[in-house]
Amino acid sequence: MIQIGIPSKGRLHEPIVALLKQAGYRFRVDGRSLRIVCNGSNTSLVLLRTDDISTLVSAGILDAGISTQDIVEESQAEVVEVMKLDMGHCRIVVAVPENGPFHQPKDLDGKTIATSFPRLSGNFFEKHGAAPRFVEVGGSCEAMVPLGMAEAIVDITETGNSLRDNGLRILSEIGSYQTVLVVRPERIEDPEIKQLARRIQGAMIAQTYRLMEYNIPRSRLAEAEKITPGFQSPTVTALEDAAWCAVRALVPQKQSGKIMDELEALGATAIIQFGIENCRL
Repeated sequence: MIQIGIPSKGRLHEPIVALLKQAGYRFRVDGRSLRIVCNGSNTSLVLLRTDDISTLVSAGILDAGISTQDIVEESQAEVVEVMKLDMGHCRIVVAVPENGPFHQPKDLDGKTIATSFPRLSGNFFEKHGAAPRFVEVGGSCEAMVPLGMAEAIVDITETGNSLRDNGLRILSEIGSYQTVLVVRPERIEDPEIKQLARRIQGAMIAQTYRLMEYNIPRSRLAEAEKITPGFQSPTVTALEDAAWCAVRALVPQKQSGKIMDELEALGATAIIQFGIENCRL
């Protein structure tokens, strides 16, 4: 049985559970089980702390895991990234007092920095010719500067609002990160891992596309096909009225409103948009 590590809680738990269900895995999370067997497959999910997943994959205890790029890099786990999951986007930044004397990374040489990412931070400051003193703290560390326990922090941020609320500003960005599927290097070509990746990829594509159907005068078909070229090409079906045809095509979800407007202006009728649960393209 293939064991996949996923976060047991936090902001990534529910989106990952939803993605795996959309990918075709059937299971129920009851809040008590730490290992969940997926019905009708040889796959089980192991619910863990996000910080531990890449380490357990690297040790061969898990076959695959879903974690975040920043944690993978910080842990120095011997894993490879199979695919990005386009969720949990964040930045790791150096933040300093809003009105403080620090204007570039080397200004923090010899200063105390609170962070949950001492390795990432050390590599960053070494490249900038600085050697701060790092104090490792768990979780959010915005309060460390206002409390006088550090002169700067290195922390995760999405919007920067929490930093501003604590009187901090971003001095430098160390990197941008997101959620990823990881495996040990020697497992990258395993059929089971490839199938897992294809299932997840199909669910992700389904989230970004919509299926659009419409009727169009055959005389305007070539123009309509430029608006909805489809993934490879649209499906065109003859109608009983020879002057008309029906078209079915995949369209990007973010552009679907604009596409419907353009089709309507072209003379299309019965324009219908459908969601997609899963797919293989």
